[in-house]
Amino acid sequence: MSMQSTEIFQIINPKRLRRRRAVFYSSVMFVTSLASWFMADLFWRNDEKIRGLEWPLLILFVILFTQIAVGFVTALLGFYVINRGGDRHRITSTIKTDEDTPLASTAIIMPVFNENVSRVFEGLRVIYRSLQETQKLENFDFFILSDSNQPNQWIQEEIAWVELCKQVNGFGRIFYRKRRHQINKKSGNVADFLRRWGKRYRYMVVLDADSIMSGEAIVKLVALMEKNPQTGLIQTAPRLVYGESLYARLQQFSNRLYSPIFLAGLNYWQQHEGNYWGHNAIIRVQPFMDHCALPDLPGREPFGGRILSHDFVEAALIRKAGWHVWLAHDIEGTYEEGPPTLIDSAKRDRRWCQGNMQHAWLIAVRGFRPANRIHLLMGVMAYVSSPLWLLFLVLSTIHVFNQLPDTTRRFHPEIYTSVFGHTIEVPESLSLFLFTLLLLFLPKVISVIVVLQSDANAQRFGGRGAVVVSAILETAQSVLLAPIHMLFNSRFVFSTLLGQGVSWIAQHRGAEDGTDWREAILTHGGQMVFGLIWGVSSFILLPTFFWWLSPVLAGLVLVIPLSIVLSKESLGRHARRIGLFLTPEETQPTYELRRLTQNLSECYKHMRPIESLRADYGLLQAVLDPYINAVHVSMLRQRRPSEESRDWFLLLRHRLLSEGPQHLTSKEKLALLLDAESMICLHEELWRHPVSSLAEWWRLAMRQYNVLTAVPITALYR
Repeated sequence: MSMQSTEIFQIINPKRLRRRRAVFYSSVMFVTSLASWFMADLFWRNDEKIRGLEWPLLILFVILFTQIAVGFVTALLGFYVINRGGDRHRITSTIKTDEDTPLASTAIIMPVFNENVSRVFEGLRVIYRSLQETQKLENFDFFILSDSNQPNQWIQEEIAWVELCKQVNGFGRIFYRKRRHQINKKSGNVADFLRRWGKRYRYMVVLDADSIMSGEAIVKLVALMEKNPQTGLIQTAPRLVYGESLYARLQQFSNRLYSPIFLAGLNYWQQHEGNYWGHNAIIRVQPFMDHCALPDLPGREPFGGRILSHDFVEAALIRKAGWHVWLAHDIEGTYEEGPPTLIDSAKRDRRWCQGNMQHAWLIAVRGFRPANRIHLLMGVMAYVSSPLWLLFLVLSTIHVFNQLPDTTRRFHPEIYTSVFGHTIEVPESLSLFLFTLLLLFLPKVISVIVVLQSDANAQRFGGRGAVVVSAILETAQSVLLAPIHMLFNSRFVFSTLLGQGVSWIAQHRGAEDGTDWREAILTHGGQMVFGLIWGVSSFILLPTFFWWLSPVLAGLVLVIPLSIVLSKESLGRHARRIGLFLTPEETQPTYELRRLTQNLSECYKHMRPIESLRADYGLLQAVLDPYINAVHVSMLRQRRPSEESRDWFLLLRHRLLSEGPQHLTSKEKLALLLDAESMICLHEELWRHPVSSLAEWWRLAMRQYNVLTAVPITALYR
């Protein structure tokens, strides 16, 4: 393109970008080479040559240390960028603060699957109101794209949509769509939306069910797309919020404190060849429709079939077509929630693991850009590294035990370290250990220093003392949890390799009472036994090696009580009261977060349906309430069932009224809810039939009807 296009896009000079990437990759290579030299020299020094298990140990060490070096170098580059005032070659520099850029038609889409109805629609209300205050609302439409497969959930969503539209005057701007068939999960849901309505919009902002974005952030994203016509996708960096359990609070604190330098470093070398994380991002619709249709992989699940982790692949496809993908890490006002417990985090990782493992097929796909191949490889290694670490530790244990007849020479080497011919009077094993710790923890130390440089910035985290204490406790927690995640992910990788697929489940958004002892023992029992056997055998055979392993063993032995303690909301609230693990989103919450907190607290304090009606309260509303029945029927596609189907529906209707919904399966309830004729007949028959002919469940429902319908549906469900 011409010089003019370079000025508009603010794209870095290709030579400068190559220099940046050369610095990044050469730094990673240098750090990995230095550590590998230490490791190889240990083997050479003891045996004068590498033999036996030492070769696979050295190969594994190089692979795994490269991953550590990538994180370390990324953080250092990020610190360099932040310390010099930011990177002028970033997407957000293309518009000025006071610039009023005309906007284009944009769809804000939120795919949902059996999610908390109050949280989804109150979050949407906050986003809607925030956009209203920007005076740019006329450019945006909202879509709730439901794949919920629970009858009660479906009706709750419909009623909540109607209530929201009435309250904000959103009819014609806020739309609800329930798919009949949940094909290809979230990516299929988005594809269905694009086939039906994609041509009407230039952009779409993709949200998760727990996403919150300020109106200002959304308007800025659209303005950036308008200003940069070669950009196909801009990904923001959402902050974790609303963590109540101790585990969730630790995660959101570490995310908020450490991520800025990593994100700045990541953007430093990837520039316009960024990645997509699946939500809190804006996408140019037409190129996405043209180039990002996901093919089925060869073979069957878990490696073949439909692509589960679609976001990385879609970023690679849109880059393959020549469009730019940016990480706008410095845009504020974008949030999401994290899993509340260690077990919930593992369930999410189980789902992600299979999707990322599929990417191994795609790393060598023709036409993908090198940066996207690196992203795909990093996604694979995020999970494959766990069994590799486990294998490395097990082989190290076997190797050490094999040397027991010669332990004097093996564990008492010369007291010096050799670095490319230069000697230091420190044991080489200790030098390697300290070097590894430096790479792991220096980025955290740097992040704390960056925060402490400004008193105002430190106060956003609760003050200087609170930042330091919280960072120390978070680091201790991360050390304990690292081997637990290693065993979890190793198990997930092996399950995938053995052909065990994974089903799509709704993410658990709230900790409630936390993890109980039974769940913790069933989930972590094997990990604790593994740690005990490993630790006891090491201590008996070679106490010196046991102490080297102790950081790994501690988390495994203590995993059950640790998982329970971290899941407690009471401990999370206590930590907040004493000023630990605070984030700027808590100490200085934005308007959107304050509004959502207030709305949800008002919803949750209202009464709820009595317990016997709760499980099928949505079905109750759809059959009993004339207004809700009419709304539901109006949203169904009218079909003409066969005579056999009519007889079957007639039988189901009779069973529902005479026996109660508890005697029907979820599939049978969904079938009735999908049939407009049945829903109309059920409503008429319920009010027309004598009470004596109805099930006791319906009699109770009719007695409670006036009380329950006095409270909006969004206030009745948590």
